[in-house]
Amino acid sequence: MKIIRAKTFMSAMAGMLLIAAAAEAKVPQAQANRLGRDLTPMGSEKAGNANGSIPVWSGGLSSIPPNVKWISGQGQHANPFTKDKVLFTITPKNKKRYGKLLTDGYKELLDAYSSSFTMPVYKTRRSCGLPAFVYKANKRNALVGTLIGGGNGVSESIMGTPFPIPNSALEIIWNHTLRYRSFKATREFTAIAPTRGGSFTPITVQDEAILQWSDPAAKRAEDLDNISIYYIAHTIAPARRAGSVILVHETLNRAKDARKAWQYSPGTRRVRRAPNIAYDNPGTNSDGLTTSDSFDGYNGAPDRYNWKILGKSEKYISYNNYRSALAPIRKLVSSRHLNQDYARYERHRVWTIEARLKPTARHVYSRRVKHLDEDAWRIATSELYDGRGELWRVQEMLQVQFYEVPLCGGAGEIVYDLQSGRYVGLALRNGTDGLNYFADELTKKRYTPASIRRLGKR
Repeated sequence: MKIIRAKTFMSAMAGMLLIAAAAEAKVPQAQANRLGRDLTPMGSEKAGNANGSIPVWSGGLSSIPPNVKWISGQGQHANPFTKDKVLFTITPKNKKRYGKLLTDGYKELLDAYSSSFTMPVYKTRRSCGLPAFVYKANKRNALVGTLIGGGNGVSESIMGTPFPIPNSALEIIWNHTLRYRSFKATREFTAIAPTRGGSFTPITVQDEAILQWSDPAAKRAEDLDNISIYYIAHTIAPARRAGSVILVHETLNRAKDARKAWQYSPGTRRVRRAPNIAYDNPGTNSDGLTTSDSFDGYNGAPDRYNWKILGKSEKYISYNNYRSALAPIRKLVSSRHLNQDYARYERHRVWTIEARLKPTARHVYSRRVKHLDEDAWRIATSELYDGRGELWRVQEMLQVQFYEVPLCGGAGEIVYDLQSGRYVGLALRNGTDGLNYFADELTKKRYTPASIRRLGKR
C-alpha cells in the first residue's frame, strides 16, 4: 500500500494518525520528490513557523564554522553560538505560561525540583545537517524502505534515514535507531550517578563502533548480513571497575536474530554471553537508574510494545548544548539534576510517539512517550512510566552538531529518576579528547569475544 500525503501540515498529520499501524513505508515518486523541496533532505518541514520563532531550515551547520577552531581529536567542539543570549527562562513560577510548549517530563521536573530546576531558552538554531550522500540515500529510501519481521526489522533502505517520510510510529523509532552517525567511530566518555547530595565518582569508558548501516560499500540493508552495528565499550576507570568490556553485535532484523552480546569480567578473566544487555535489565554503569534499552534514548528490538503516533507539535527541547559539553564535569554535575546554568533549550518541532507494553510482554516501563527532533530524527526527551502508570523517569538528550562530519549528534544523555530523586548521566564527553568519526583503522575482525578478552587484560 502506498500512502499519498497531503501538502498541508494539519492534513498530513491527520493522514499520519490514520495509518499509524501500517507497516509499509514506500511512498510514490511524487512524494519522495518533496525531499529537498518543501521538506528538508531529512524529511522535516523546511519552512519556519508562523511567528518566526522556528526559522526556515537553510542547510544546517554542515561545515566547520569560520568563528571556531577545530582540530580533530584535540578537545571539544567549540561553541559557534557564543553571542546568543538567553531570551527568557522558564521556572516553576511561570511554567503555566508555556504549558503547550512543555513536555510532560519537563513540567514534572519543574514541579519536582521547584527550588532549582529552570530552563533557559535561546534563539532557535536549526543546526542539524548531514552529508550530501546521506541526502541522496534518503531519496532512495523513501521509495524502497520497508518494515519486515512484524516491524522488528528493516528491508532495502541503507545509509540514511530508513523512512524519511514515515507511515507509522514504528518507522519513526527505526529512524532514530538507524540515524546517520558516520561509519566508523571511537570516543571516550564519562558516566556519572550522583547521590542525592551530589557526590559521585566518574566512570570513564572508551567505546567504538562500526556502524554497518552507514557502510558506503553497502547498497541495501540485505548486504549487511543482518548486523547493523558492531560495538565495544571498555571501562577504564576507576580502578575497581577497570577492565570490564562489552561486545555487541546489533542485529537489523530482530525477528530473525536477537542481539548478540558478550561481556569480559576482569574478576573472572572470562568472556560470557550477556543476554541481559537488553530490554529492562539495568544499564551498564548506571547504578540501576536506567535500563539497557534506554541507552541512546532507545535501542534494541521494539517488539514488546504497541507503537502509536501521538502527533507533531512545537516544544522546548535541549539543543545546541555546547556550553554543557564544554563545562568541567565537577561544575556540570550537581545534586538532584545537572547544573542548569549550562543548559540551553530551543523551540523546535517534534514528533511524539507512544509505546504501550503489550499485554503478553514484560518490562518495567508500561508506557514510554518519546519526542523526536524533526530535523535529526533523534530522540530529544522521553517520559517513562512504571507499572502503575505513574511517571517514573525522564530522559533528556543533550544535542550538539558535529559540524566537521557533519552529523546531528549528542553531548550526553541524562535520566532523571523522580522516585529516588537521583539521576544518571551517560555519554558525557566533558574533559575528554577522544572523539573520532573517521576511525578508518577499525575492522570487523576486532569485534570478537577473543578480542575483548585481550582488551580487558591490558
